[in-house]
Amino acid sequence: MQPEPPRSLTQRKQDTLTRLDHDLDAWVASADREGNVHLVPLSFLWDGAALTLATAESSPTARNLRLSGRVRMSLGTTRDVVIVEGTVETFARETVPDDLADAFAAKLWDARVGATRYAYLRVTPRRIQAWREENEIADRDLMRAGRWLG
Repeated sequence: MQPEPPRSLTQRKQDTLTRLDHDLDAWVASADREGNVHLVPLSFLWDGAALTLATAESSPTARNLRLSGRVRMSLGTTRDVVIVEGTVETFARETVPDDLADAFAAKLWDARVGATRYAYLRVTPRRIQAWREENEIADRDLMRAGRWLG
């Protein structure tokens, strides 16, 4: 089976923005200080500038991201993947901005209520890559140093 021709930078950016707007979940990778890797699926909200995640404050992901301040996540499938690398700002239930928590609750669920204490993790992308087939790998960067290319 022949792969489709590679998409232009403009088309890959638009496809990526559509995925960020409409997808609900991403794989989130983190590591502790000893280098032990943790991978977990988490729901996210994209607001046009950053992704917001929520996970239990006591989870390995919350601990790792709070300590490192960095994350690597993926959306989509292996044949239509978006990789996001970013910096992380962490909020507790008491410190999360209301507008952020309200938007997250409207799209997904309200992490401010219930017995489990959730951390909100706001991911500001620094690098975004997207590709479908080998013919898009060479030009997979869509964002570098927090700036969209093209």
